[in-house]
Amino acid sequence: MKIFKCECGSQLYFDNTKCLSCNKKLAYNFSTDSIDTLTVSDDHRYYNSNNEEVKLCYNYNIHGVCNASLANDDGSGLCISCQLNRTIPNLENKKNVEKWAKLEKAKRRLIRTLLQLNLPVESFTKNNNGLGFDFLEDQQQNPNVFNEFVATGHYLGVITINLAETDDIYVENAKNELGEQYRTLLGHLRHESGHYYYDLLVKNTNWLKPFRNLFGNEEIDYQNALKNYYQTKPHENWNDQYISEYSMVHPLEDWAECWAHYLHMVDTLETARSLNILKDRHNKSIDTQLSDWSNLTIALNELNRSMGLNDAYPFVLSQTVIKKIHLVDQIIGPNFATIPKVEVG
Repeated sequence: MKIFKCECGSQLYFDNTKCLSCNKKLAYNFSTDSIDTLTVSDDHRYYNSNNEEVKLCYNYNIHGVCNASLANDDGSGLCISCQLNRTIPNLENKKNVEKWAKLEKAKRRLIRTLLQLNLPVESFTKNNNGLGFDFLEDQQQNPNVFNEFVATGHYLGVITINLAETDDIYVENAKNELGEQYRTLLGHLRHESGHYYYDLLVKNTNWLKPFRNLFGNEEIDYQNALKNYYQTKPHENWNDQYISEYSMVHPLEDWAECWAHYLHMVDTLETARSLNILKDRHNKSIDTQLSDWSNLTIALNELNRSMGLNDAYPFVLSQTVIKKIHLVDQIIGPNFATIPKVEVG
């Protein structure tokens, strides 16, 4: 994520809603990838530095869980990110507003990265192949709700996140129980978006053959694969072929994990370059990015260790994993839209 500038010259960050120097209200604009410094008129309208009226997302104005403007006002009163919501938490529970804000904060960062990569981002309300989000509670967290259990996942364009993933204690317990070193809201969203874009960009296209060559046959039974994964634990030498142990479950999980790590890399490298931690390179080939990523994650991990914290990036990229990330980069690349879809028998 790049660092932004207020019109007063102060640094701004992606999630800011107010400049701490000049105290002016801010709004992120998805269309221009900029943060507008706002002034308010006597009739309570907002204007940017060009004296253009800026309308704020309804979820910013009313609920305070967003910080974006209506870059492409479709009549819903919602920003590009909030337009994707199919189900939001029950706001009668005041604590849910804070949890929802955490979810939206992570989702906005995901959506911004997807847009920067020129990936199609369209709401389920406008396109049968569009994207949607359900943020749901289950009875483990709230005995008064309908769902006995909510699994975080993706199905037919809808990404579901269990509201419990916003609770730090729940996340720590899950990490310990499942042996996960890394578990975050943003990580979940990036992973599940990988499933969505597999359906959109790989399934039934010419990319399917190279996908199978690296990741395997995605048609193998998922439930049997999941059962075998848990029955054969512990897995030895998994990091020779996989980015994470969970990648072993199924070729589609392997893809989603590599997709998520590609997005981790892209966003974090942009942040490092914006902060002058890394040089801003003309050559941003995947090999250059992977080289910079290796150097940066070593530094990140050592800094964390110096503070007595766990590694920020507890993963090793084997040569096989690097090949998989190369394929993700090729599919995301600017020419993916020109690849004709083909029927796969």
